[in-house]
Amino acid sequence: MTPHAQPETAGAPVDHDDYSLLRVPESERYSWWSVATQRFGQLSALAQFLLGATLGLGMSFWDAVLAITLGSVLLEIVTIYIGVIGVREGLSTSVLARWTGFGSKGSALIGLTVAVSLIGWFGVQNAVFAKGLHSLIGGLPVEVWSLIGGLGVTAVVVYGFKGMAWAAYVTVPAFLVLATWSIGRELSRHSFNELISSPPAGEPMSLAAGATLVAGGFIVGAVMTPDMTRYNRSVGDVVKQTLVGVTLGEYVVGLIGVLLAHAARTSDVVAIITSTSGLIGTVVLIASIVKINDWNLYSSTLGLVNVINVLTGLKVARARVTLVIGALGSVLSATGILTHFIEFLTFLGILIPPIAGIMIAEYFVVRAWRPDLEASRRRGDLPDKAPDWVPAGILAWVCGTAVGHFVDAGIPAINALVVACVGYAVLGKLGLVRRDRPQIPSASPAPSGPSAPSAPSTPSTPSAPSTGASTFPPGAD
Repeated sequence: MTPHAQPETAGAPVDHDDYSLLRVPESERYSWWSVATQRFGQLSALAQFLLGATLGLGMSFWDAVLAITLGSVLLEIVTIYIGVIGVREGLSTSVLARWTGFGSKGSALIGLTVAVSLIGWFGVQNAVFAKGLHSLIGGLPVEVWSLIGGLGVTAVVVYGFKGMAWAAYVTVPAFLVLATWSIGRELSRHSFNELISSPPAGEPMSLAAGATLVAGGFIVGAVMTPDMTRYNRSVGDVVKQTLVGVTLGEYVVGLIGVLLAHAARTSDVVAIITSTSGLIGTVVLIASIVKINDWNLYSSTLGLVNVINVLTGLKVARARVTLVIGALGSVLSATGILTHFIEFLTFLGILIPPIAGIMIAEYFVVRAWRPDLEASRRRGDLPDKAPDWVPAGILAWVCGTAVGHFVDAGIPAINALVVACVGYAVLGKLGLVRRDRPQIPSASPAPSGPSAPSAPSTPSTPSAPSTGASTFPPGAD
């Protein structure tokens, strides 16, 4: 076993490191609206319109409403519970995993899985962006547009949460206003009553299949919620931003996609939304990609920083890692290599949902390392030691992944999460989650001083630090 101490980098703290291996202090937290804007940005992309249109092609309007309701409720439950862990502990998903069912080496495995999966999707979405710009503007080859788009997003993510907040403040309103204008032209040709009463144009889709699309479409984003909610100020903020972000994203954007499918009698609604050539179509496309791809890159970077720290004991600068893997993802996108690995990336996506189930079970039910987290939180640092591996967590992860991959009934991603959660909880109650296994040092550095001002506008005044469990809803413990 090798120690994974977390020494401070030599000299002054690295700019824009975003507390990648530390707790986010209360003074650096954001207002719920600031964080919610970024969450809504993830759920108001072209892909969300496409998801709604896919539902609309195979379901009536009201059946689609029910499917979205079922899928959204499942997403909100998972997002709130995993988000509570993030806001309370102020740590990223991969670092939290050290004390929530996986151990230090297990958290490195999680960080690597997340990093490879999300940087892969970063490249795939960047390729879509490049082809769209080439079609709308032309001028440069697709490969060059890929490099421009990927490196542009990388530049935003280098500035961390603050940079992404600014990007969301600009891109979310721009996308919604201009996309709504494009959509309005199409829907204005039909009466609302006609659209909600018309039968689907394609093959019928079952309610279970529809709910699977909704829940499965954002489950990876839900699992990575602590990367975002560590910047929230209270559990109430997490609940508000989840209800607003998920509800608006799934219902408003998703149902507009349903109406578009009923109006155009096709699921190819992306072409409608971006059909306006020139400046408007270009802005819609850019805004759609930037506000979701920045989070793909950000979470993959946090995961990789944790991997390096666990395996080498080094604390590398998050901004520098962002530059390296952002450039790598951009180059892979430009070469077109990633399009041949979509099936592999999809499989990696199956590995991620069980992670949330295990973290929830450990933190709220088994609580083997919960006292360590609480004691260190009062000190403002990390627990002194972390387990090397947690066999029960790895076993539950494997079982959940197997169920998600091989069992088609129900919603595979949710099946995987539930099996992993229940499995770990049962193993814990049977005494098979043991604290007496080898522990390795986790000598965290003393909390550094505040970094650059953390908000463009709304997060300007920190809230008072939480002083007890009273900020949590009944039963949150």
